[in-house]
Amino acid sequence: MKRMKRIAFLLCLALTAALLSPVQAKRTRTLRLTSYNIQHGEGLDGRIDHDRLARILRRAKTEVAAIQEVDSVTHRNGGLYSLEEIGRKAKMFATFAPSIDFQGGKYGIGILSRKRPISVRHIPLPGREERRMLLVAEFQHYVVACTHLSLTEEDRLASIPLIQEEASRWQKPFLLLGDLNDTPDSPFYQQMQQQFLFLNPSYDKTYPADAPDCCIDHIAIRKPTASPDFTLSFYHTWVGEDTASDHRPLHAKVGIYGQ
Repeated sequence: MKRMKRIAFLLCLALTAALLSPVQAKRTRTLRLTSYNIQHGEGLDGRIDHDRLARILRRAKTEVAAIQEVDSVTHRNGGLYSLEEIGRKAKMFATFAPSIDFQGGKYGIGILSRKRPISVRHIPLPGREERRMLLVAEFQHYVVACTHLSLTEEDRLASIPLIQEEASRWQKPFLLLGDLNDTPDSPFYQQMQQQFLFLNPSYDKTYPADAPDCCIDHIAIRKPTASPDFTLSFYHTWVGEDTASDHRPLHAKVGIYGQ
């Protein structure tokens, strides 16, 4: 009898250890994302309004936002660091990647996040009309990349292997957000689909904001999401506000099942 009790006790300990082990513990992590080309903060009413942009992120409960067309201490934004201004009002950390010098300051892209990134990388991309950039922010359970691709198709196509190479570096779910300046029927989009799953459907039209007729802002996740330890369990996207920029924000709620 004592031996049976001891065996039962040991089995209970083993089961408890297995349930508590971080290797065994898997759950669905829900992540709220936004991709937004903010046109240096200027809305269709001609006003640069950082408060308005912050409210959009707060209302969407965004955890990570990929922001394009961001001014930093330029003359037209009154010498303000726009990304930090929006982040402060939305209670988010600001990570900026300048692309070009502009009006006494910088102009580029950024990531706003509820949590501070573990690491950040800047990868230059082709852009003949202006220099382009891929901004990559690593978080504990995933990686988010923001970009604003060239207006030239040749440059966009040349960006694909650089984006794919960066995505392959990570053993975590890799999410790509941004103004890709291309539509779902394009050669660029078709090539990107070989390694990325685009979460927003083509009818999620984002540009121009007052009468959107095309989908050029996108949220995608690398296929597979990193390894067999991670799977995309659900996702939902929607298009938001129509006056704060010449683009509409693209929002997503994503569930990633894994460690």
